[in-house]
Amino acid sequence: MELKDFIQQFAEQFDDTDASEIDAQTSFHDLEEWDSLIALAVLNMTEKRYGKRITFDDMKKCDTVEDLFNVILAK
Repeated sequence: MELKDFIQQFAEQFDDTDASEIDAQTSFHDLEEWDSLIALAVLNMTEKRYGKRITFDDMKKCDTVEDLFNVILAK
């Protein structure tokens, strides 16, 4: 799993946020479109695409997309 791939997959979970607005240092909780439905989509994507299961609590502890990537790598 590479960070660049993960960022692309993460960005695809958003309908109205342009993928160019999302990079490794993006504080995803601050994105206008971020909500519980997108969080669920990210959890689902993580499990299906990468075979890793993370929790909402794992996600809450992350500030940036890269933080989330690192949590997933550690699973």
